Amino acid sequence: MTVQLVEEHRALQQMARDFAEQEIRPIAAARDRIKDPAKTIDWDLIRKGSALGLRTLAVPEKFGGPGVDLLGQVLVILELARGDGGVAKTFSQCWKWTPMLCRLATKEQREHFLPKFMEDDTYLLGLGGTEPDAGSDNRWPPNDPRAGWKTSAVKHGDEWVLNGMKHYIANGGVAKLYVIMTRTDPTVPINKGTTMFFVPSDTPGFRIGRTHDKVGWRFYQNAELIMENCIVPDFYRLGEVNQGKTHRRDDVAGFNDVELVANVLGMAQAAYEHALDYARNRVQGGKPIIGHQAVGLMLADMYMRLEAGRAYLFKVVEGCMEEGHDYDSASKQLVKVFATETAISVTQKALEIYGGAGIMKENPVEKLWRDVSVFPHLAADSVQILRSVEKLR
Repeated sequence: MTVQLVEEHRALQQMARDFAEQEIRPIAAARDRIKDPAKTIDWDLIRKGSALGLRTLAVPEKFGGPGVDLLGQVLVILELARGDGGVAKTFSQCWKWTPMLCRLATKEQREHFLPKFMEDDTYLLGLGGTEPDAGSDNRWPPNDPRAGWKTSAVKHGDEWVLNGMKHYIANGGVAKLYVIMTRTDPTVPINKGTTMFFVPSDTPGFRIGRTHDKVGWRFYQNAELIMENCIVPDFYRLGEVNQGKTHRRDDVAGFNDVELVANVLGMAQAAYEHALDYARNRVQGGKPIIGHQAVGLMLADMYMRLEAGRAYLFKVVEGCMEEGHDYDSASKQLVKVFATETAISVTQKALEIYGGAGIMKENPVEKLWRDVSVFPHLAADSVQILRSVEKLR
């Protein structure tokens, strides 16, 4: 790996580390214990992060943002996720869809939406794709018009009428602007019949359904988006009609998987650090348990896996930065799987090192174990992995 951190990267990393230590960690456990999943988000924390530029990190300099590159974004996620992975994802979700505002949007759309995003410190972004009957087949759709999302958009004059429901939507219920994926031609596969629309959260006919009650990653909001004769002007159409699937792939392909990898590795790093500290201070058998070979071997295994995961992540980041978004899609998908399995192993061992205390809510590792357990169910699916392996043969 030849990626080198410049001064700006190190400053970003330190800023994110300080924010995680001083602002996120002190409140993370309490937010996790809130029973109502719609109330776990802390808007004061979002405002503080916005003041540091965390919400608008990916906005290019020519549009008034810091224009932080992929490596810088990954470094920030790694640090924020050490404090709480849900907080990290709430911010990085905005970076993921920033290209929609800054690259794919027309000049007029950018002038309409971007100032709101830049100036409102609680203006979060989201994208509505997944539906109750359309999950992984949105990502690798079969050549079948019946597969994929069903939310419809029908044109009437200069307006479009949207009907349908999305669920499990990231930043659902808290975002102020969504990009909604719709079927504008249901007679063809979604690769050929999808159109995207900007839909502000206060649009008539648009509402939030239930907020999903997850076992972990609870700060991060996921909710249902319901459109019932939701009327948007053609001005809100993002990209060309029936080209939405292509636009989405082209604009976020370089970030989606590495974002998740950095998040889960950041949480696993926190679990390792807690376990190491506990092992140095917990005395059994007349000495700190780190002196017992079984515990020392577990810590060594955790450290080894984390080092391997980060090395793989930065290898992929390096390739993306050198070759653009089309860099080795198989590696981007497989590194997510490797990082997830690494994090599951690390957090499980952290629980074991804590012993009976590990499953008590007053200790930090049980939360991290629950947070990490979400990741096998994100982004990658069996079809995707099999195709990735085929490419590597």
